[in-house]
Amino acid sequence: MADRRLGVGFIGAGFIGQFHIRSFEGVRDADIMGIFDVDRKTAERAATMAHKLGVGQTVIHDSITDLVADPAIDAVWINAPNFTRLEVMQEIADAVTSGKGELIGVCCEKPLGRNVPEARKMLELAEEAGLLDGYLEDQLFSPSVQRGKTIVWARGAALTGRPYLARSAEEHSGPHMPWFWEGELQGGGVLNDMMCHSVEVARFLLTPPDAPREILTPVKVTAHTTCLKWQEDRYVEQLKEMSDGKLDYSNRPAEDYAHGVIEYRDDEGRPLIVEVTTSWCYVGAGLRLSMELLGPEYSMSINSLDAGPKVFFSRNVTGPIGEDLVEKQNAETGLMPIVADEEGEYGYTGENRHMVQSFLAGRRPAENFSDGLNVTELLMTAYMSAEQDTTITFPPPDLDTFIPAVARGEWNPKEQS
Repeated sequence: MADRRLGVGFIGAGFIGQFHIRSFEGVRDADIMGIFDVDRKTAERAATMAHKLGVGQTVIHDSITDLVADPAIDAVWINAPNFTRLEVMQEIADAVTSGKGELIGVCCEKPLGRNVPEARKMLELAEEAGLLDGYLEDQLFSPSVQRGKTIVWARGAALTGRPYLARSAEEHSGPHMPWFWEGELQGGGVLNDMMCHSVEVARFLLTPPDAPREILTPVKVTAHTTCLKWQEDRYVEQLKEMSDGKLDYSNRPAEDYAHGVIEYRDDEGRPLIVEVTTSWCYVGAGLRLSMELLGPEYSMSINSLDAGPKVFFSRNVTGPIGEDLVEKQNAETGLMPIVADEEGEYGYTGENRHMVQSFLAGRRPAENFSDGLNVTELLMTAYMSAEQDTTITFPPPDLDTFIPAVARGEWNPKEQS
């Protein structure tokens, strides 16, 4: 396998898919050989990008089945919207089990499912089709996270004891596409959209290097959600305009702020705490990822906006607000940070390199659909806690059937106050 290259097919080539495409510049043993997207123009833009970057002679396919049947493709990356992923996975599994195509593995962008039944079915379909499975959780593959964890455990934990508190947050000014804002399509609001990152990164930091994730057992979840900004009249109108009138946050909002606390026990029964915060209300330089890890005689902190150089533009330097400096940039003048390599800093490059190398070696990736299911279980328990305004013992008895009120279009914080 040492000289073999993995042929990768992409399903869904929108904003997140383009981050993955760019990251393949740093993946030496794979080529993007095919793309399918329901929007042909999006697929064409993505294929053009892949060609320009030299990451594959990418062919645009007319269906998921055609892509799976392409003998040049060994593995598939699912980057399609949340509300399509189960249907996409079903078609992949059907194509493989019917003999129309052969694959080594499949990867899926976060979250694995909009709820526990969907996430569990994604895992079952991969197993039934005999596919290796990878859960695309980029942030824990960030070089800062990987290196920081290694140093903390090798020095601080080895000498004074394991870390016991992890904090993780993701904040920005709101998603790019209208469907992200719609609870029924996305599966919730900011909690489902972004807390999946924060929960998994914090769990990863608290897990000893090379130890299985089962070494940590979640026992309690407490969460709070609300809509701080986007139910105000001017922002309600802004969302209507960006969605051609489909979004109505006055009557059908999703949470734009979420905070959670997860209590774990380690293999020796010691309590460990995870604190996570996510928000679509942060107006600053752009996407801000922050993590902390605390132990008896040490601490570690990471902030993605402190990772690179800064520039200053006076008010005489005018132009449209873009995202050439950092994702979700909110300014065009003043002092602004630059994230020089977003694909690398956010973890996309390391994540995709790990998935490719795992598939070529014939082994299941370290971050896989089982992890995606575990994350979904914790997120749904967090929704339960927020709705009931109480701490929930994990796992709650009705977890496998629970659908959050926001995903049913039945949640409105104005009516609860």
